[in-house]
Amino acid sequence: MYKDIEYKDIEYKVVELLIEKGFHITFAESCTAGLAAARLVNVPDASKVLDVSFVTYANEAKVKYVGVNEETISQHGVVSEAVAGEMSRGAADAMGAEVGVGISGIAGPTGGTAEKPVGMVCFGIYINGETKTFTQQFGNLGRNNVRERSVAFVYEKLLELLS
Repeated sequence: MYKDIEYKDIEYKVVELLIEKGFHITFAESCTAGLAAARLVNVPDASKVLDVSFVTYANEAKVKYVGVNEETISQHGVVSEAVAGEMSRGAADAMGAEVGVGISGIAGPTGGTAEKPVGMVCFGIYINGETKTFTQQFGNLGRNNVRERSVAFVYEKLLELLS
């Protein structure tokens, strides 16, 4: 995808694209616990595109702050594309942002099942009325490696979808 671009360059390019388009972004993060938003604010002009971000670690927080439907969690489980998609839309709607990112996964070392193993992360990316969802299996690489790879995936997808 954008493997030849250094990670820092991706952050800068995403901020640049958001500014060019006049978009604001917000994140609803579970397993990454704010890491994706933190990467964005590494860029000096991030304040032009980010007003608020959410760490919705608990299911109740996902429902209360970013509007995830409790029924969606019951039907699909919290680690699902359905929930990640609702997180992305709900965060964007809550803040009036054109771009929302939802991240929910199992970073480990525990919590995985045969159906949803450690290292499985689901993503929702909402851009101007359209939501795309993705699932990545990073494997049981260790908690922080799963989180880091999740954030790298988000920025690669944002760059691709905003370009």
